[in-house]
Amino acid sequence: QVQLVESGGGLVQAGGSARLSCAVSGRTFSSYATGWFRQAPGKEREFVAGIRWRGGDSIAYGDSVKGRFTISKDNAKNTMYLQMNSLKPEDTAVYFCAAGSLFGSTVATIESRYRYWGQGTQVTVST
Repeated sequence: QVQLVESGGGLVQAGGSARLSCAVSGRTFSSYATGWFRQAPGKEREFVAGIRWRGGDSIAYGDSVKGRFTISKDNAKNTMYLQMNSLKPEDTAVYFCAAGSLFGSTVATIESRYRYWGQGTQVTVST
């Protein structure tokens, strides 16, 4: 079992920055990836970014956040981060932390590869 707890959401002005954290606990494996998804009202859950949890540097980003968001991790603290810069109103969503199997040796970008999920944290970007 893997437990995930997000923190760091809130209200941010457009053009601003925010950082989300995800505390990871429980049994993880070198074949795991952790990632961020988001879901806006009335829309499907969308892949934001993912990173191999141990044993490598595989990283992936969704097209809508490339160049603006950065995913990172601190294995010593069992924590994953999402630094969000140049935020836009369309980034408004509930952001979920997730953990699951790698796709081969790379980070999966599809929801079905992620078995464990946090409760989510709301990020609202105002104009």
